Amino acid sequence: MATLSLRGLSKRFGTIDAVRSIDLDVADHEFVVLVGPSGCGKSTILRMIAGLEEPTEGEMFIDGAVVNDREPKDRDIAMVFQDYALYPHMTVAENMGFALRYRGIARAEIRRRVDHAARLLEIETLLDRTPRQLSGGQRQRVAMGRAIVRDPKLFLFDEPLSNLDAKLRVQMRTELRKLRIRVPTTTVYVTHDQVEAMTLADRIVILNHGRVEQVGTPEDVYDMPASVFVAGFMGAPAMNLLPARLQGRQVVLANGPTLPASRGGDLDIWCGVRPEDMTFVPQGAPANGACLHGTALTVEPLGADTLVSMVVADTEVACRLPARSVRRAGEAITLAIDPARIHLFDRTSGQRL
Repeated sequence: MATLSLRGLSKRFGTIDAVRSIDLDVADHEFVVLVGPSGCGKSTILRMIAGLEEPTEGEMFIDGAVVNDREPKDRDIAMVFQDYALYPHMTVAENMGFALRYRGIARAEIRRRVDHAARLLEIETLLDRTPRQLSGGQRQRVAMGRAIVRDPKLFLFDEPLSNLDAKLRVQMRTELRKLRIRVPTTTVYVTHDQVEAMTLADRIVILNHGRVEQVGTPEDVYDMPASVFVAGFMGAPAMNLLPARLQGRQVVLANGPTLPASRGGDLDIWCGVRPEDMTFVPQGAPANGACLHGTALTVEPLGADTLVSMVVADTEVACRLPARSVRRAGEAITLAIDPARIHLFDRTSGQRL
């Protein structure tokens, strides 16, 4: 049993509010990912949970007990850092077992735990090497192994894949997903990479300027973003936000078509459309329903599909189209919009309607 609760957690550095009154509950064995742009407070939250930063306000509970005044070593957590933090003069086995030796655990038990973690991470053949003899991915596995051998109540990961190249990052994401099944420990994971968040998380916490914008499953935050910020942050390319006005039960796009709305009103709004939620209409084919018309600015062939940007009413629109449907900049494009796939946001508050 290992649960984590944050209540009114805040952190100020001088006059800067890095974290603003965070409330969050993490269930036993849940994998929660904190995601957001640089400076949003996600790593500060992780460091406060670990005991490396002292909160300005609020309380932290592990298994229902307040841990604000506990030393890091007494919180029964294990943290994996961005820069691995391995001792260069020790072997892999010595690095993995160091914390256990510090706690006075018997040598035979240390070896058993190290061997078990090495098998889980498939690094059995590396135990006698030193960090300088390892690749970046191997070093990251060792850092994770050092956390696993401690058998903690709570795992904390601080952007562990950010120093890896793109191909290795994809591979390590897959390995982390496997590791979640083998070692189902309660986990808080920090990243700025939305792909990591979407593929790893049970729930995602999206942060902006130290505040929580939305908490939900990956499907929730992608399909029903709570604000313009979330809509623009989750997704690659980001959701298109078209200026519009809600009039009665109609969405009137600026210099564009009119779409039926699921709700009524009379106010200025943003009409959000995901790049993959627009349908390419070939030249000469009938364009039924609401359509956007424009000219391709950029064309990026990706093999399975093509990313295209175009300008509609002074707004740049990104779309994900079938492969080879558009081949070069300058081509005329017609895109059909499914009214059931649009998202409406108040232009003033930025909140979902």
